[in-house]
Amino acid sequence: MDLAQNYNYKIVKQFAIATVVWGIVGMLVGVIIAAQLAWPALNLDIPWLTYGRLRPLHTNAVIFAFGISGLFATSYYVVQRTCQVRLFSDKLAAFTFWGWQAVILSAVVTLPMGLTRGKEYAELEWPIALLIAVVWIAYAVVFFGTLLTRKVKHVYVANWFFAGYIIAVTILHVVNAAAMPATLFKSYSAYSGVQDAMIQWWYGHNAVGFILTAGYLGMVYYFIPKQAERPVYSYRLSIVHFWALIFTYMWAGPHHLHYTALPDWTQSIGMVFSLILLAPSWGGMINGIMTLSGAWHKLRTDPILKFMIVSLSFYGMATFEGPMMSIKTVNALSHYTDWGIAHVHGGALGWVGFITMGSIYYLLPRLAGQQKMYSTKLIDLHFWVATIGIVLYIAAMWIAGVMQGLMWRAVNPDGTLTYTFVEGVKATYPYYVVRFFGGLLYLSGMCVMGYNTWMTLRNRETAVARIPALAAGHA
Repeated sequence: MDLAQNYNYKIVKQFAIATVVWGIVGMLVGVIIAAQLAWPALNLDIPWLTYGRLRPLHTNAVIFAFGISGLFATSYYVVQRTCQVRLFSDKLAAFTFWGWQAVILSAVVTLPMGLTRGKEYAELEWPIALLIAVVWIAYAVVFFGTLLTRKVKHVYVANWFFAGYIIAVTILHVVNAAAMPATLFKSYSAYSGVQDAMIQWWYGHNAVGFILTAGYLGMVYYFIPKQAERPVYSYRLSIVHFWALIFTYMWAGPHHLHYTALPDWTQSIGMVFSLILLAPSWGGMINGIMTLSGAWHKLRTDPILKFMIVSLSFYGMATFEGPMMSIKTVNALSHYTDWGIAHVHGGALGWVGFITMGSIYYLLPRLAGQQKMYSTKLIDLHFWVATIGIVLYIAAMWIAGVMQGLMWRAVNPDGTLTYTFVEGVKATYPYYVVRFFGGLLYLSGMCVMGYNTWMTLRNRETAVARIPALAAGHA
C-alpha cells in the first residue's frame, strides 16, 4: 500500500486518545486541589500532595497535556484534509507525539517534587523547556511543510489560526524561558524584577491568546461547518477576525499587573488593548454561531453540535468579562480574588473544554472507520453533566470573588479594616464546597467521554482514508 496516497490518521488517533486520557488526569488533579481548599487535611501532610505542588501540575496537565494534545490532533487532521496531502513527515509527526508525552510525564514527576521556575504556566525547569522547544520546532516543520506541499491553492482560514498559534507560541516560549542554569534542576531567569514580571505576563496572557484562543478558533472554523453541514457564515469576517485578534492580543498582557510596580502607562496600554480585544473576539463568536443559520434544528438531536455552539457562548462570555476586569476600577475589586478563578474556568471549562470535546467526538468515529460514536446518548449525558458542573463552578466563584473584594476593601469610620483576612476565608468556605461539586460533575462527564471513546475504538483498526487524486476543493 502506498502511504503517500492516504492521510496519516495514526498520529491523529494517538493525539485524540491522549487528549481524552490527559483530560481525565488533569481534571482529576483539579478536583483534588479544589477539595483541599475546602478540606485542607486532604493533603495528608504529604509534601508532594500539597496544594502548592499540585496546582501547577493541574494547570500544566489541562493546558499542555489535554489542551495541546487536542490541538495536535485537530491541526494534523485539518491541515491534511484541507490541503489534500499527507503530513509532510510521518517520522517527525511521530516524534512530536512521543516527545510531547515525554514533556508531560516530566511535568508529572518534577512538579510534585517542587522542581519549578516559579513562573505561572512556565514552571517546567530548563531541560524540559529545551525539549518543548525541540518538539515545537518539529511540529512547525510538519505543519508548515504540509501547507507548502498542498494540492489546494487556497489556505483555508482554520490553518491561518493554527499557523498563528504555532508561530506565536514559539516566540513566547523561547523569550520567556530564557534562563541561566545553575544545576540540572535549578535555573534563574534571564530577566529581573519588574522586567521579569512584564515578560512573564506577556507570555502568560498570550498563552491564553494564542494557545487557548487562536488554536481553538482553528477548530471552530473547521469542525462547526462540518458538523452543521453549513458553510462558514462570513469568510471575509473570519479573515478580519484573524488579523485583528493576533495584532490586538499581543498588547493586553499588562492588565495582569494592575496596581503593581509596573509603570502606570504600561498598565493603561494593557487595559486599552484589552477593551479593543472585545471587538474581534465577539466577531469570531458571532461568525461561529451564525454558521448555524438554517440548521438550528440540528441542536435538538446533535449533542456534538451542542458542545460546539455552547463553547462559543462561553467564549463570548469570557471575552466580555476579561476586558471588563482589565478596567482599573473593576480590577481594584477583582484583583487577587476568586472572581479571576471564575473567569479563567468559564473560558477553560466552557470554551476550551467544550470545543475540544466536540471536535474529538467528531474525529473519533472517523478515525475508527465508523459512522458515529458508540453512544450518542452518552455524548448527550456528558454535555448536560458538564454544563451543570460549569454553572455551579463559575457561579460559586463569581459570588465568592465579589464578596472577597468587598470584604477586603471594607473599612470602619476610624479607617481600620472591617474584616480580618481569616473572616474572608471563612465566608468563602461554602463556595469552595460548591466549586468542588461543580468540578466533580465536570470530571464525571470526562470519564463518560473516556468510556465512550474506549467503546468506539476497541477492536478497531485505524481507518484508511484516501487522498483525492485531483483537488476539487476543501475536504
